[in-house]
Amino acid sequence: MNKKYFDSSWNFIGTNTKTFTHCFHNYPAMMIPQVAERLISKYGNNANLLFDPYCGTGTSLLESNLKDINAIGTDLNPLARLIASAKTTKINLQILDLYLKDFSDYLFSIMFDIKKINVIIPPIKNIDYWFSQSVKEKLALIKNFIHGISDNSIANFFKVAFSETVRESSWTRNSEFKMFRMSAEQMGKFDPDVFGLIQNKLVRNKKGLKELIEKNSNHAVSEIFDFNTIERIEHIDNETVDIIVTSPPYGDSRTTVAYGQFSRLANEWLDIEDATQIDGKLMGGKIYKENSSFDFDLLNQVIQQISEKDEKRAKEVIAFYYDYQKSIENVAKTVKKGGYACYVVGNRKVKGVTLPTDEITKFLFENQDFKHIETIIRDIPNKRMPSKNSPTNIVGKLDNTMNNEYIVVMRKC
Repeated sequence: MNKKYFDSSWNFIGTNTKTFTHCFHNYPAMMIPQVAERLISKYGNNANLLFDPYCGTGTSLLESNLKDINAIGTDLNPLARLIASAKTTKINLQILDLYLKDFSDYLFSIMFDIKKINVIIPPIKNIDYWFSQSVKEKLALIKNFIHGISDNSIANFFKVAFSETVRESSWTRNSEFKMFRMSAEQMGKFDPDVFGLIQNKLVRNKKGLKELIEKNSNHAVSEIFDFNTIERIEHIDNETVDIIVTSPPYGDSRTTVAYGQFSRLANEWLDIEDATQIDGKLMGGKIYKENSSFDFDLLNQVIQQISEKDEKRAKEVIAFYYDYQKSIENVAKTVKKGGYACYVVGNRKVKGVTLPTDEITKFLFENQDFKHIETIIRDIPNKRMPSKNSPTNIVGKLDNTMNNEYIVVMRKC
């Protein structure tokens, strides 16, 4: 039997990926819920606990809760944790409606000068570079309302909508994950309806929450933490996890998918400390001075190929896989004997060289006494991520980054 194969049924072309609270917030390179759901159904039938060590916005956590499986997730990005928490928390809709009505009345009173509020614009570095004066004032007014919400779950519900509103009303090019400002011509035509943006998102998110509450009476819960799996595992005992379903980063955030840059403005408006430093804290964010080699010859070979073209980029790749290896060593300890680890990975290109992350993942887990069950290859028709990059840094000369994902399934012996 071929344990590594392409299966088009995993592409889920045309499928609605925004069901339930999955609709809450765009985020880079999100795992689609259909992949998580099928993996949990196939390998987590009798599971009691799912763990996602790079949980992002909580796709696998929510899907496990829908199957009445408790879940634990961790992520170092505060915005991702906020979204994941909001997506997996059921709120009393009647109480939420009271807050939504108060918010609508609040905006009405401001727009028609019934109420004057002295706004305090937060001291965000270079704020004038990213926002017009009008947008800053409106965002500050919204933040003022959210600050007055005493119920933490409802405050988080509003913060998620506020986060998207911050990004979409800024002068960032929303088609990019990294922070690039619009052209002067685009900025001149850009006049976002800030209040309308957040109200539309609140309506959309309430609809998703209502759908979740109506169709899911399970009592399973998700807990979301911020421990770094590269360094240690917290809140989970060894050999207690039945199944891991996760999509780890494709590479370091600075050069691959810029989670920190994507989140920065929202994190700053939400008063997150060190919001500009997130990418440096994530996997591969720290370059190690010593030259590292790996036990896996295939990985050493591709690093050598990259090094011959660009030594600096080779060191960035080494840093990522060095952290990736340490993370897997820690994560593997949490899985029960007979439990599964399902990693959805991408084989990105660096300097035109394809990095075989699926084979690397398989090798690293085999070193932790796991057996390879299968690797399913799927196209990426839905994932929001860059499909091309510039390996030579020559303007206009682009190369494909990733067109496929590899679902690597391992089982602990």
